[in-house]
Amino acid sequence: MVTEEEIRQALTKVMDPELRRNIVELGMVREIHLADEQVRVTLALTTMACPLKSKIVNDIKSAIRGVDGALITDVQLVEMSEKEKAKALGGRERKQGMAEPFNEIDHVIAVMSGKGGVGKSSVAALLATALQRKGEQVGLLDADITGPSIPRMFGLQGTGMSPMGLLPAVSSSGIKVMSINLLLRDKDEAVIWRGPLISGAIRQFWGDVLWEKLDTLIIDLPPGTSDATLTVMQSIPLSGVVLVTTPQDLAGMVVRKAAGMARNLNIPIIGLIENMSYVECPDCGRRIKVFGHSRADETAEALGVPLLGRIRLDPELSTRCDIGQVELYTSDVFEPIATRISELVPDAKCKPLFG
Repeated sequence: MVTEEEIRQALTKVMDPELRRNIVELGMVREIHLADEQVRVTLALTTMACPLKSKIVNDIKSAIRGVDGALITDVQLVEMSEKEKAKALGGRERKQGMAEPFNEIDHVIAVMSGKGGVGKSSVAALLATALQRKGEQVGLLDADITGPSIPRMFGLQGTGMSPMGLLPAVSSSGIKVMSINLLLRDKDEAVIWRGPLISGAIRQFWGDVLWEKLDTLIIDLPPGTSDATLTVMQSIPLSGVVLVTTPQDLAGMVVRKAAGMARNLNIPIIGLIENMSYVECPDCGRRIKVFGHSRADETAEALGVPLLGRIRLDPELSTRCDIGQVELYTSDVFEPIATRISELVPDAKCKPLFG
C-alpha cells in the first residue's frame, strides 16, 4: 500500500521551472489525500496565471506514476496566500538594477493586446507622443523583444552607455526610448531567444536603463500572455494596463484572455481602446467599417472597464510610422483618449511579485 510519505518524497523530484526549486521545498504541496487507487494533490501556485502550470501538473502525475502506475492522480490548483508567497520567494529577491537608484518614475502604463496585428505598438507610440505634448516627461520601453517596431516609428538608431547604466535613445520631441533594436548591429537581425533570455532583457530594460525622472513610462508589451508579458507584470511596478482590440470578434475574444491575465495578477485595467474601428472616406466623409460592426461597447461592458475610445484606420499614420515620423502625426481622436487615460491611471503602483 502506497503511503502519503512515499508520494511526498516522489514530489521532491518535481521542480518549479521559474523558481528552480522542488515543489515540496517551496511549500506548494498543500495536501495529499489517498483513497483506494486515487490520489488527490492540492497544489498552491504563486499565481493562477502561471504559464507553466500545465507542465508542473504533468510532472506531478508522472512522478506519482513512478511510485505506483495504477494510481489515478487528480491535481487541484489554488493560489498561495501573501504569506506563503513571501516564504516561497524568499530566495528569489530580484537584485536592484544598476540604474534603478537614479530613476524616478511616477506612473508605468503597459499597453496590452491578446493577439498581434491590432496596432498595439502604434497605440503605445501615440500615447507616449500625446502625453509628451501635454508637457509630461515620457519614456517608452519596447518589451516586444522578438518583434520590436518602436525605434522605426520614431526614426531612432543606436544608444549609449554611462557609468550609471544604459542610456535610452531620445526622440525629436524628447521621448526616451529603449528597445532591443537599438542594441543590434543590424536592425534586420532576428532575435532568436528562448523565454529566460527574453525575460532577462526586459528586466534589464527596467533596472539597467537610466530613465531618470519620468512622469510616465509606457511599456509596449508583446502580443499574447506568454513569458515576456508575465515578466513585465511580475517584475515591474505597473500602475495599470490599457487593452487594445479591433472590431473583429476573434480579437475581442482574445483580449478577454489578456484581461483575465491582468486580473489574475492584480494589475488594474485602465480601459479598452478599439483600434482600426473604421476608415473615413476622403471624398464623402462616410465611415466604412472595414473589419465589421464595432463590438467595443459590449466588450468593455463584459470586462467591466471603461471604453477609452475608437481609433480610425488612417493611411497617414501608417506612412508616418514607416518613415520614422510618428511624432508628427496629429489626431483629434486620440488626444481625448490620452487625457482620459491620464485621469484614470491609479496613483499607486502594484507591488511586483519578484522584486
